[in-house]
Amino acid sequence: MDFLTALHISTTGLTAQRTTMNVIATNLANVNTTHTRDGVPYRRKIALIHSRPVNDFDAVLSDQAEALSGVRIDEIVEEMTPFRRIYEPGHPDADADGYVSYPNVNVVTETTEMMFVRRAYEANVTAISAAKKMALKALEIGR
Repeated sequence: MDFLTALHISTTGLTAQRTTMNVIATNLANVNTTHTRDGVPYRRKIALIHSRPVNDFDAVLSDQAEALSGVRIDEIVEEMTPFRRIYEPGHPDADADGYVSYPNVNVVTETTEMMFVRRAYEANVTAISAAKKMALKALEIGR
């Protein structure tokens, strides 16, 4: 694995974590959205991150290894857990029994996910920094 491949893998991690952070921010922004364009409460979204492992020996030996490594966001899916129902008979979105369906977004869960994503982002930045330092040291040896 060369330095550029290491940088590419960490860059895909940064991109995936940034997308995940955007999804978390959207979830937090819609924590009280009881009525979307579809007429239902907002549903929590989750970014699915999958690895792109290098499993082809020929690709490892050629320059194609970079295109087959790292991670990617496959899709952003809606979590299908039930909505929170709160008794608020005066609310415009209340049903006949006076209950309002709120999004299935939990602020504590989103905050925990945000801290995890932040740590993963920082780890990728650290890996990029280490690869850069190794490349600079290799250049110094060549002098």
